[in-house]
Amino acid sequence: MLLSPHHRTRRRAAVPPRRRVRAALLASVLSTGLIAAGVPSPDVPLGIGDRLYPELGNPGYDVTAYDLDFTYPGTNSEPLKAVTTIDARTTTRLDRVNLDFAHGTVGSVEVNGAPARFTGAGEDLVITPAKPLPRDSALRITVRHTSDPVGADDEDGGWVRTADGLAMANQADAAHRVFPGNDHPSDKAAFTIRVTAPEEYTVVANGLLRGTHRDGPDTTWTYRTQHPMATELAQVSIGRSTVLRRRGPHGLPVRDVVPAKDRKLLEPWLAKTPGQIAWMESKVGPYPFETYGLLMAEAQTGFELETQTLSLFEKDVFTEPAYPEWYVDSIMVHELSHQWFGDSVSPRTWSDLWLNEGHATWYEVLYAEEKAHRPMEAGMKEAYAASDAWRASGGPPGAPERPEPGQKISIFRPSVYGGAALVLYALRQEIGHRDFERLERAWVSQGRDGVASSADFERLASRISGRDLGGFFQDWLYARKTPPMPGHPDWKSDAP
Repeated sequence: MLLSPHHRTRRRAAVPPRRRVRAALLASVLSTGLIAAGVPSPDVPLGIGDRLYPELGNPGYDVTAYDLDFTYPGTNSEPLKAVTTIDARTTTRLDRVNLDFAHGTVGSVEVNGAPARFTGAGEDLVITPAKPLPRDSALRITVRHTSDPVGADDEDGGWVRTADGLAMANQADAAHRVFPGNDHPSDKAAFTIRVTAPEEYTVVANGLLRGTHRDGPDTTWTYRTQHPMATELAQVSIGRSTVLRRRGPHGLPVRDVVPAKDRKLLEPWLAKTPGQIAWMESKVGPYPFETYGLLMAEAQTGFELETQTLSLFEKDVFTEPAYPEWYVDSIMVHELSHQWFGDSVSPRTWSDLWLNEGHATWYEVLYAEEKAHRPMEAGMKEAYAASDAWRASGGPPGAPERPEPGQKISIFRPSVYGGAALVLYALRQEIGHRDFERLERAWVSQGRDGVASSADFERLASRISGRDLGGFFQDWLYARKTPPMPGHPDWKSDAP
């Protein structure tokens, strides 16, 4: 995710702080419709122990696939009817199964085809199957529920109401405002997304279109991913849209979703994407997914977002004349680079966020240097001057401060953007350009379709460079003060 230019803190720096999305994401809301009348509730919300989001995700099972089925009523003032089917495998014996879910009403739940009791606990849907589930057994959960855009304004995450329909913005922990699941990036799964909408609407979702079916005044659109995906990266666009198609490198299908009335206006920007993909491939290797494209939404979200295969952008980013062309280009590359860093190789915990945002900021700045002649070194020097202040206010890059009460995405602070890009610059200074480029390619190749941690990155960097880099990463990722910059002993911090 990247903070939109008109929402950024104004500061004279070539590596500006990114993605401090407008305050207050995902206040704790759970519809009373989740509570099953007459069922006692000793149940409690669980989590997998993420340092930043302790109750996010759930233990005891691994999801292999989601099947999401939404029916859009043609208005944003009513809930969507939905059926979510989850295929998983248990990793321990389970008497109950917790799913993350909020802001919807549950009608019924089945576990392996049999009705199951359910109740709400915090932002969890707690399910009690008819009989305990043994370890290492197949698990299919079917939840019939509503998915409600009403009251879930753009700052809360989940559904985003656009001028002509809906889109999604689920990062970091808001997918469970849309559908029940295991809402943590460490549990990636295949997705099938099926949306029924009135015929005047176009639906686009992650992955590739598998078919459409017309039934009276409605059309059902079915999309399927070819690679596993984290819940926070799910995307569904429902609107009076035009889909523009072109080919990227190696015949990659590229499809962009724009308001129909703005097709000609936005086309010059969209035409840049194949070249930007080719540039990224020249740096880190083949594009990791089956398709790519931009979703340009008529909405004021305050951010851009790297939803897998279909990045979400505010349309205004491309129509505001005050933004220089090189600057908008770099924003496009930021979200594109996330397809490798964050989407294909996903963070094991949210404390590993710097690996996503640091790399996206790195390639954003590198692109500006190579294509717009904006020197990286000057920007890194300015970032170094601000780094101590960033660490003091938001924590070091590898250990961001916990979210502030009522502001769950306040982890997206400057230290995980410009501060994390500074870590990568220091690493390149430390091990040299050649080994750094080998590391980047190896990271996305070896980690493709998986999850990885800061410790994994440290081990790979040490192996490729032939040096123990434990001390380097300890200082640069976790120290409260920024270490001296290799090769630049004269660089100073502005912090007192």
